[in-house]
Amino acid sequence: MENLSERSAERGIIALVEDMFFAAKIRGTAEALGVKLHLARSVEAALKLAREHHPTLIIADLHAGDPFTLAEALKADDSLRAIPLLGFFSHVHTALQQQAAQAGFDRVLPRSAFSKNLPQILEGNY
Repeated sequence: MENLSERSAERGIIALVEDMFFAAKIRGTAEALGVKLHLARSVEAALKLAREHHPTLIIADLHAGDPFTLAEALKADDSLRAIPLLGFFSHVHTALQQQAAQAGFDRVLPRSAFSKNLPQILEGNY
């Protein structure tokens, strides 16, 4: 039986991130773990990638574009709604956490917790 990390490497993870620092951090960690990563710079690109690859996880920076539209679109699509959606936000913008939960995010973390737990998140332990 394959483990979750093997499935993650096969199907991949999508990250909707505009911040180049965080995109590089996520990409570097994914490469080190052997996890396939698709970076998206827009909601439309993330949805297209989700339909093409049916990832094991979608990560969204709550400060990037309109992640709430992404959540609503994913949860409204029968073929995509089961994909876990994890958002991260700057701890000073706590209202984003509630907005994300209402929009359909499965889990929302402050950016510091996201960064600290990034390897575990990418390996499927979120």
